[in-house]
This record gives sequence, C-alpha cells and structure tokens, in this order.
Amino acid sequence: MQARPYHAATDEELIDQYRLAPDSAQSRRLIDELMRRHHDKVVAWCGRFAGNRDLAADLAQDVLVRAYSSLDMFRRGAKFTTWLYVIARNRCLDEQRARAARAALPHDALADIALDIPYDWNDGVAALDARDARIVVRGLMDAVLDDTEKRVMIMHYAHDVPLDTITAALGLTNASGAKAFIVSARRKLTAATRRWTVVNRYGGRARLRSGAEPRFAP
Repeated sequence: MQARPYHAATDEELIDQYRLAPDSAQSRRLIDELMRRHHDKVVAWCGRFAGNRDLAADLAQDVLVRAYSSLDMFRRGAKFTTWLYVIARNRCLDEQRARAARAALPHDALADIALDIPYDWNDGVAALDARDARIVVRGLMDAVLDDTEKRVMIMHYAHDVPLDTITAALGLTNASGAKAFIVSARRKLTAATRRWTVVNRYGGRARLRSGAEPRFAP
C-alpha cells in the first residue's frame, strides 16, 4: 500500500515510514516535516517555562534534537505529541535545576566552602585529619585542575548537583558532559596526591600544624 503524502500523514505514520529506511534522503524529508509541524508548539511550551523568547527558542531546538536522536525509543501505539511534551518538560526542568545551581554556586567557592571531595586517594592524605586533608585537596585543585574541572568538582561534591544538571548549567558540549571532567579531575588529583606524599613525607604534618603553607608541586 502506497504511503500517504507527507502533509496528509499522521505523526505516527511519518515515524513508521522513517523507520523503514532511516538513512535515506526520503527519511530526512519525513523528519523535516515532523519537526516543522511541531516547532512552534514546542517553542510555546518552552516559552511558558522560560518567559524569554530567545531562551525558549534555544530550549525548543534542544528538545527537537533530543526527540530526533531518540526516535528509536518511541513506542508504536503511543501518541507522538505526548512523547514530545515529556521530552520538553524534562528539558525545561533540567534548565530550571541548572539555573538554581548557577545561582547557588558562590563565585569564590574554593576559598569559602569546606569541600566534601573525597580525600582518601592515598595513604598520605588519608592519614591527615579532615581539616588538613581538605586544605591539601584545595591546594592541589588550584595547582593541577583547570577552571572547568574545579567548578564541576565543587558543584558535584560540595553542592550535590547531579552531573546532568552540571552539564546543562555550564553549557558543556562534550560527549560525556560533566562526567568526563570528574574523571579527568580525579585522575589529576590522584597523581598530584601521590607527588604531594613524596614531597611532604617528612615534616608535612608539622608544616600544616604550624600554619605554614604545604607545598603543592604540580
């Protein structure tokens, strides 16, 4: 049976046709039609949340990209508009959490907060009491991490911000988002704490107790 013309087909029929040959030129036209007919609706949904036309347009673009990349997860028998609305709602909630995280993060967080970043990566640092270990970790963060790695570590460990929310809050566009920066930062800090243990093996605790600055060789 011949498929109905694009403009006459339902959303669900367009998706069924797309799934027959997702990499074909025809499928590209099917997706263009699907996204075209829902673009203004998604912008309106996002606008009710954002209260800002430019932000609503950006959120809507993100929603449509997510919908396209997730079409394989759309279930036959479901209604496309309902599924699309769930994606839009979740994206807007992510943005809301990201706004809250940005507002809650102090500008000089490294200097002012008692970090709950794990400091038991090696015996040298773990042997210190909590206050001294945090001093060491803060110093090592300044010495070896870049600004993004520090912000991600602070938001995640000190403020319990989920990684997905951090990714949105900082506008990270790499494939793994904030998780990649956590992995990179922990790797750098692991190596740095090992070096710190060697450099400060003798007299390190005494320097901390006396108020002298510990050495943080990168």
